[in-house]
This record gives sequence, C-alpha cells and structure tokens, in this order.
Amino acid sequence: MAVKASDHLKYYANEGGPVISTVTRKIIEKDGLFFKDIDGTGEVSAVNDWRIPAKERAQAYVETLTTEEKIGQLFISDWRMGKYPAPKGPMNPIDPKDIKLDESGILDEGEFRGKTIFGDQYLPGTSVLLKEWFARHLILRANPTPNDMTDYLNQLQAVAEECRHFVPVIVASNSRNEHGEAVFGMNDAVGVFPAWPGTLGIAAAIKGDRIAIADEFADCVRDTWNSAGLRKGYMYMADVMSDPRWQRTYGTFGEDPELICEILRHIIPRIQGSEDGVTADGVAMTVKHFPGGGARENGFDPHYKMGQWNVYQTEGSLQKYHLPGFQTAVDCKAASIMPYYAKPAKEKSAVQLDKNGNPIEMKPYGFAYNRPFLDELLRKQMGFEGYINSDTGIVHNMNWGVEMLEEPERIGFAVNNAGVDVISGLFDNEYGMEAYRRGKNDYYDTHPVPEGFSKEELVLTDEALNRAVARTLTEMFELGMFENPYRDPVKAAETAVTKRYWEQAMDAHRKSVTLLKNDGTLPLTAEKLAGKRVYAEAFHKRPEMAERMTKQLKELLKDRELVEEPAGADYAILMLSPSSGEYFNATPGYLELDICEDKEVCNVDEEGRPTEQTHLETTLTGAGRIAQIAQAVHGNGGKVIANVNFTLAWQLGSVEPYVDALTAGYDTYPSATLDVMFGQFVPSGRLPITLPKDDEVLKVDANGVCISPNDVPGYDKDQYMPDERKDENGKAYAYRDAAGHYYEMNFGMTYEPQCRKWEERAKM
Repeated sequence: MAVKASDHLKYYANEGGPVISTVTRKIIEKDGLFFKDIDGTGEVSAVNDWRIPAKERAQAYVETLTTEEKIGQLFISDWRMGKYPAPKGPMNPIDPKDIKLDESGILDEGEFRGKTIFGDQYLPGTSVLLKEWFARHLILRANPTPNDMTDYLNQLQAVAEECRHFVPVIVASNSRNEHGEAVFGMNDAVGVFPAWPGTLGIAAAIKGDRIAIADEFADCVRDTWNSAGLRKGYMYMADVMSDPRWQRTYGTFGEDPELICEILRHIIPRIQGSEDGVTADGVAMTVKHFPGGGARENGFDPHYKMGQWNVYQTEGSLQKYHLPGFQTAVDCKAASIMPYYAKPAKEKSAVQLDKNGNPIEMKPYGFAYNRPFLDELLRKQMGFEGYINSDTGIVHNMNWGVEMLEEPERIGFAVNNAGVDVISGLFDNEYGMEAYRRGKNDYYDTHPVPEGFSKEELVLTDEALNRAVARTLTEMFELGMFENPYRDPVKAAETAVTKRYWEQAMDAHRKSVTLLKNDGTLPLTAEKLAGKRVYAEAFHKRPEMAERMTKQLKELLKDRELVEEPAGADYAILMLSPSSGEYFNATPGYLELDICEDKEVCNVDEEGRPTEQTHLETTLTGAGRIAQIAQAVHGNGGKVIANVNFTLAWQLGSVEPYVDALTAGYDTYPSATLDVMFGQFVPSGRLPITLPKDDEVLKVDANGVCISPNDVPGYDKDQYMPDERKDENGKAYAYRDAAGHYYEMNFGMTYEPQCRKWEERAKM
C-alpha cells in the first residue's frame, strides 16, 4: 500500500447498521444497504452479511479460507513500527539502520534474520508478512504518539484489504495506561495515554476510597485504545500474589482475591464494551495468567528453568485463592485467557479439587499444553467460551514438560490436544504446516511417536485448526473490524489528551498513596515549613536513575528552601525506588526483597535449593546512607520523611526504624506523593499486599521448602507459620513497626485534621 491509508478512507453509512470503511476493498450495495466484499465473492454471502451473528459468519469463513491462510492466523508475534525502531539487543535482533520504509513512510519492508529469547527467526517485510504469510495477529511494543499509532494500524488494514480474502489485522499490546518504567513484556509503553498509578496503586486507591475508580480507569482505557484503533489488550492480571518474590507482582492488583474479582467485574465489561462481551467500540481483553501465576515456587519466574513449577503446598489453595479471579473473568465474558508457562508440581503439591469436587489431574505439562486445566477445568467446568492465547515463547523456549517433542509436535499438542487457539512467540507457519501435514501423510508410520504421547495428540487436524481460527474470527466480527477497522488519527490524538481522563488518573495517584507511619510530622503544612530547610534525595538501584530522579524531585520542591547536606536540614524527604532481579533472567539466588546494598545471600542449585555458595545483592544503591541521613537530620533536631515505591513486597527493616514518617507509592507520581506529604490531600490508600517481616519468614530449608507457603497470600500466611514465631497477637509474617502497626493488607493511616483551615484545604 504505497499511499497513506489515513488520507484515503471512504465511509458508507448504513441506517440502523454499521458504518463501512475501506481504502480499496469493493463495497456491495443491495436493498439500500452497504456490505464489504470480505470473501471476494462479490455477493452478500454469509461472510459479508453484517446482519448475521458473528459466530455464524466466522464459521462460514473458515470453510472459505485456505489451509495456509488459517495456519497464518494461529500465531502472534512482535512486529515493528518503522518510525519507532527499537534498539538492537537480546529482545530485538533488528538493527535500526536496516529499516526500509515503504512509500507511505509508515511500514517497514526490510528483511531480517536474528535470535531473541523466543528463538531464531527470519522476518520478511511487512507486506510479505501480511500478504504471503497471512499473519493477522501482531504485538505492538513501540511507544508511538496516538496519531502515529493510528496511521500505522490503518496502514496494516489497507494492506490486508489487498488480499483475495480480507481478514483484518488485530494488534495486541500490554497495558499502556499505567505510570512506571517501561519493561518489555509487562508494560511496553508509558506516558502517551493517560497514565494512572500501577495496578497495585489502583488497588490501593480502591481499597481506601471507592470501586468507581475502576470504572473511570476502564472507561479511559477503552476510549483511548479504541480511538487509536488498538483493539486487543494483553491485560489485566487476575493472578493473586501469593509468593512475594514473584517479579510479576507489580502487574497484579495485589493479594486479595475478593478485590481482584470486584475490580475485574467492573473493568472487563467497560473495557470490552458490554456485559455480553466485546462490541464495535470496545477493546478485547486477554486476562492472564491462568490458573494463577502467583503460586511461584519461592518466587522463581517460569521464563527460566527453576521457575517451571506451580506449587500448591496447601490443600484447597488453588480453589480458594487462585481461581476466583479467572472465574470472574469467564463470567464477565473475557474475550481471551492466557495460560502461564509453568506446569503443576504433583509431587510438591497437596490435593487440589476441581469445580466438581474431584482431584485435579496434575499432568507435568506447561499450562498451554495441559488439557486437564484448559479443556476440562477452564472450558467445561468454568464455562469459558472465548479463545485461549498462549504466553510468548512456548514453542521454542518456555516449553516446560514437552521439551522432548519437536516444534511441530508442540504446536499440535497445544492446539489439537489442549485447545490453545493462538500461539504467541514466533510466526511458526512452517512448523504449523508440518504439524498439519503429519496428520495427512502417515508420517508416524515411519517415525516413532514420542513415548507417553499419541499421534492424535501431536498432529494438527482440520477440526482443531478450524475451531481455533473460528474463535479468533468471531472476536474480529464482534469488534466490527471487518466492517470498520479504521480510525481517525486526529481523533486518536484528541482522545489521548482528554482532560477528564488525566484528572481522574491524577486523582487515583493521590488516592493510592498509603501512609504507613507518622509521629505527627505529616502533614508538612505551610506553618510547619515556614523558615525551615529541606534536604531532598531520590534513591534507585541504578545510580544514573537516582541522579535523574533527584533532579526531578528538587524541581518539584524548588519553592522550598533546599539544602545540599542533611546536617543542615530541618526536614529530609527521601524517595526510595528499590528494584530486584531481571525479568527474563534467573538470579543466582532467591529474588531479594530486603532494601539493601551489597548484601551477602546464598546461591541456589538447579533444583532451587539453597547452597553454601553466596553472592552479593543490591536492591537500592546507597541504602546504607538512609540511616546516616537520618542520624544527621535527627542530630539537627529535624525529621525524616520517606516514600517507598512498591513494585514488590519490600522488607522495611532497613528503612522504617530510621524515619519519622513513611508513605508507600506504587509507580505513583512524585508530585501526588508530595501533595499528600504537604497536606494538600488526605491520605487514603490501603496496602493491597502484606509486607514480610524479614528474611526469616521467607526462609527456605535444605529441601527448597519455604517456611511461609508459596501458594497462600500474605494475609493468610500466619495460620501456617510455626507457633514459636508468633507474637502475642498470633502474628508472625507481617512487618511490625515500633508503634505496633502491622504492615499487612488493608493497613493505611490518615491524618487527624489539625485545624479547620487545613481540613478545608485537604478536601479540595
């Protein structure tokens, strides 16, 4: 498509029906109505007739599409935006200098070959990908402006229109409406759409205020995404955080199953468009990671070998804690559900029951390959009717439990046996076609069937292929993408700066701030600050980030009398942003939760058990200076106020004893935190997670078993802790400060109004 599609759109309005949009596709006019020639027949066929239910149209289309076209729709993978090249690295094999833009200046037509964490891959130009490979499911990682995003998405649809059979291109993305550091595969883009606090912060705000925050958030997501033409989100997480060392903690809504269910009940219908599923102005949601990724074995992530198991040490934990959020997603007609990489650990787990009260069969296959969990539990018992989208990389790398199978067999086993409909990772069309051919050409008459499997489980049948493609086509029909896949880039840009959305997001930032400790120091009212000197510093694991954040903090405090040394300060304001581990790489030991620098900790062996070897861990560079700053300020008769950014359930033993006031944020704007500290906003946030007391409550024995079970959320761990560790209140797990407050789920303080003037100001 040489011309810029956004400048050549044609629209046809149907009275009482959908608007039809096109660049080059033929439009059929019959009985005063307009229809798009989707299947190329030139007639108002069952496929082309928008008056027919989506499911029927999809079923009709799978009978028309070729096998090659259908196999192209089994896979979803990252795709590039020519104007927004990603830096070359382990996640991206493409050198930006090799990009070749098409005549429109939008699509990248370069060819590449390289290797990422997900495997070796050859990548054609965009037009070849869409026209010859018939790829129709792409993942957007770039962070473009809304109008550039819409131009790009429109251009993809225009190229798809040039194919004999038109199937729109559906582009998925991880969440884009939360503030924080961009992390590949978790939140790939930030700062363009209205930016709310992290999902932990949304949970904290709702706990302390009202569920309507979830409604406002969902409406913002739907409107900004739909206006840009981005119609599928890999969001949100129904996972319950039960082991605090799980790196994905910060993408969850915390550890409270009831709150997670309530939030999903509000956001799924509002983002998708209705209580009955997706609509023509909705955004399809892929809820993840079934059956709950939080039950990590000592926090190990399944991107690497040690994290390949989901462990359920306590009887009934799967049903009690981890499945309710997914049942809510099913009940709310979530379009898609993503299973986790991990596999269930039968030998390490107590008996877990299914919805019928029978023991679940714990087959040692990753959940995307696991028929008892996907077909039996999720579909037949929980009633899921949408499609299943695997997590990224299951065919080549994170194929736990099926390593002995060849790539075509893994595809057949996932789709034909377990019931997966879309495989995320690479565009494995050739392997998919081989899996299909092996079901037709007597391949296993001359080749051995891998032990423990049957031929029927490993090949890709017409029935399984048609089922998978019909499910994803149904979603596209319901989203109205066959009739009107295009959006206006001007409208997209206007929607992204909607004042109401940014104000609601800022309100949520302020409401997320959780006051954990206060000796009367806060709020720092104008009266308290009059003539007082302030020392300000931000801390981060990366020194360059700490320097940048300190500069930003001082800019926010430029109207205060700032000093360069803590010894000369009446107040010190410290912003602490710890970080631990790397998402795609195993740490030498357990993920560190202590706020520390160069702490000596044990290594682990290949089975995840502690060894005598040690290494040094740092979660916050300069962590030891916190006590030194406090000593200097206190020596001057001053007070120390700190804020900790919670992306994980940090241990506070090296922070809390040294400060006079302590707040918690969750990728919260520093300006919102300061509004609370300065008394411009009454703190209302509540902890969505429980903070572990110290290393001892996370201790792992020689067999790799944690003293606090991995599958039980923090608020419930005390019932499994040894009695000798419990205090006079029967508590052992949660951090307890000098005032006797337990930093457990739902804890949060507020201010006692000190005068009517302040009380009125705080309500503004």
